[in-house]
Amino acid sequence: MANLIRKLIRFSSFVKVFTIIVLSALLLSYIAPFVHPNTFKLIPLFGLLYPVLLLIALFLLIIWSLARSKWALITLGVILIGGKLHFRLFSFGENQEVDLKNVNPLHVMSYNVRLFDLYTAQKGEKYTKRDAIFKYIQATNPDIICFQEFYHQDKPTSFSTRDTLIQLLNFKDYHERYAHKLTGRQNFGVAVLSKYPMIAKGDVMFPTQGEKDFNYCVFVDIVKNNDTFRVYNVHLQSIKLKDDDYSVFDKDATATSKVKSTLSLMFEKLTIAYPKRADQARTVVEHIKTSPYPTIVCGDFNDTPMSYAYNQFNNFLTDSFRNTMTGIGSTYVGRVPAGRIDYIFHTKELQSTQFKIQEKPLSDHRAISCKIFKPRNQ
Repeated sequence: MANLIRKLIRFSSFVKVFTIIVLSALLLSYIAPFVHPNTFKLIPLFGLLYPVLLLIALFLLIIWSLARSKWALITLGVILIGGKLHFRLFSFGENQEVDLKNVNPLHVMSYNVRLFDLYTAQKGEKYTKRDAIFKYIQATNPDIICFQEFYHQDKPTSFSTRDTLIQLLNFKDYHERYAHKLTGRQNFGVAVLSKYPMIAKGDVMFPTQGEKDFNYCVFVDIVKNNDTFRVYNVHLQSIKLKDDDYSVFDKDATATSKVKSTLSLMFEKLTIAYPKRADQARTVVEHIKTSPYPTIVCGDFNDTPMSYAYNQFNNFLTDSFRNTMTGIGSTYVGRVPAGRIDYIFHTKELQSTQFKIQEKPLSDHRAISCKIFKPRNQ
């Protein structure tokens, strides 16, 4: 009996220490959206781990509640401190039915297409994903689409993308920014295609832009009937993880030295990317504030809603997913799912409805779309 009591005491002490660690990490995750990554390099990682930390905290809450311990109240208190931040993970949008007949909505899509699966390992399927992406976009039929990781090859080419899309959807205008590769006349970057005329086009230059950074931001001014919208296409700093970096998560990753080396490299890449994204986000936000028109921001932020980069936009724009949808809304489906990292924001004078996330992914990102409009009284 004495041995059982000692074991219970040791177990209880372990759970208490574990609870303190988890709750401390959860509190740091609450701070992550408000602290620039250069201030404390580890802070963005707590924001990244927030969903896991919250789930563990909820599990601990159940355990301590069943034990009728004061630690249940402590755990509940720390969870409640998160307040509205929790609704960034799980949204309760209204998704109300809106009569769009008289409000002139702009149907917007954002899609990281991962180069249309250009480098597929199976030669016989070189065009399979590309054509499937074309069909999905054609079925969705957006007015304007913002592509990230877009690929275009100058003519002559058998792997046509931009020209094919223009023909399929009757797009009238486009704007793009690329990193050019002379070999094969290849172009990699971002693009905006529109069914409506663009009266202005421009780029937002990132101060942290390096020679090997292929992340960009472009903007266009679109006129639909009597309404003018400014649309930004944003692709914030990539982490640049390679296939070998993910090997640490494979079942056969048993070599301790290899695991440590890979995790160290991943940490280094993360700590490089987070400050760059933070500065890029601030640069884009400052540019948005100069817009003379109601503004829409689309893109792949490479960051979760519990991040500093996301928070820069969320401070004064409306997240259309959270405005209209209920759920978690995961958009990234890579080897290590990161949840929702693709967004469509808009300024407060606009309204959004019919937000959709692609069900069957054709890239490592799901396409997102919604309809955005000016309310009738504006």
